[in-house]
Amino acid sequence: MYPQVLLKNRKKDRILSLEEYREMGGYKALHDALTDESFHPRQIQELLLDAGLLGRGGAAFPTGIKMKTVPDDAPHPRYLVCNADEMEPGTFKDRVLILTSPHQLIEGMILAAYAIDAEIAIIFIRREYETAARALEQEIGRAREAGYIGKNLFDSEFDCDIIVHRSAGRYICGEGTALLNALEGKRANPRKPPPYPTVKGLWQLPTEVQNVETLCCIPHVLKNGVDWFKTLAVSKTGAGTKVFSVSGKVNRPGCYELPMGVKLSEIIEDYAGGMLPGSRFKACMPGGASTQFLPESMYHARMDFDDLKNAGFRLGTGAVMVFDHKTCLVEATANLMVFFARESCGWCTPCREGLPYILDLLNRIEAGEGEVEFIPMIRQMCSHMNYSYCAFAPGAAAPVESLLTYFEGEVMAHIENRGCPFKIGKVN
Repeated sequence: MYPQVLLKNRKKDRILSLEEYREMGGYKALHDALTDESFHPRQIQELLLDAGLLGRGGAAFPTGIKMKTVPDDAPHPRYLVCNADEMEPGTFKDRVLILTSPHQLIEGMILAAYAIDAEIAIIFIRREYETAARALEQEIGRAREAGYIGKNLFDSEFDCDIIVHRSAGRYICGEGTALLNALEGKRANPRKPPPYPTVKGLWQLPTEVQNVETLCCIPHVLKNGVDWFKTLAVSKTGAGTKVFSVSGKVNRPGCYELPMGVKLSEIIEDYAGGMLPGSRFKACMPGGASTQFLPESMYHARMDFDDLKNAGFRLGTGAVMVFDHKTCLVEATANLMVFFARESCGWCTPCREGLPYILDLLNRIEAGEGEVEFIPMIRQMCSHMNYSYCAFAPGAAAPVESLLTYFEGEVMAHIENRGCPFKIGKVN
């Protein structure tokens, strides 16, 4: 068994209490950071950079570098925003982290806020996560009573409060800049940088947006050190652990905290209980609906940002969606495109017009009305997604592009058989 860090204190049907969290060393990193006069916010940034902590929300941007982009002379108030708007299909790790140990997230947020001298921290949480939102509000109140949130923390000059904000909905709100517009009460359209949010973000003031899992890592890095964090990984370039949300045709779907760089086959066989009886691995999406299909040739790939990137794939959020040999990937891809076409904010033409167009062609192929010329048409439309306003459209096109790259034969079988081979008995 690999060491557990973020999910170490996972309890059945309840969160870890403030008292239990403190007994296990909770808030020690915050206490030490604020009471050591020789310790400065910039040191937190350097430590996180040296530790190799990459953003766990999908973009994998170095956390320390993002913090460094807040100018020293930036105006106040400054904001830290925790992105808990977890609406990527197949992804549920952030909810599990919150309902395991909310104080782990709270401490990480205060430390991240201290690193950029932010007075206000906001948790932007998905509306459907009402249980998690209430748990956070309850535990934030207890942390405030204990002196971990508020004015002059640990007799320092640092003030910080945390607010829980429920999203009004829509997947696009999870895009960092669209999230800021949503917080301001505006339509959730993305903003085109520059300026970047760390310079002009929420209400045109410096704002850092981080993912739940990223923030949960911060107290552990500060408490245990850079070298410790690096040794948690089993890949050459990775650092720390990764929480994988595993779903699909496996015996034990769920959340598993494993070393960065663990093999995909190990996740499926040793932790998710292997494939369902009578099923064989066909493909998976390694990081949620906006990542490519990993074909069977990648079954033993290391689940690490750099390893997958070098192979032409993305780890994304680490949401492993597993498909078996009896699954029609044309139908599965069309189903995903229903979601993306619906959730587009409609701001730019490639996304607004292109996604429904791709969906229509996929539906026609699945229904037995496809033509060979549909394939280059879909490829061309996918290429147009790269000219969209934000990363939403390229992410939506990723499963389609990989379908045509690795499973074009399956698409052609639909066209040649004038119907889905899985439905007309052409596949065993």
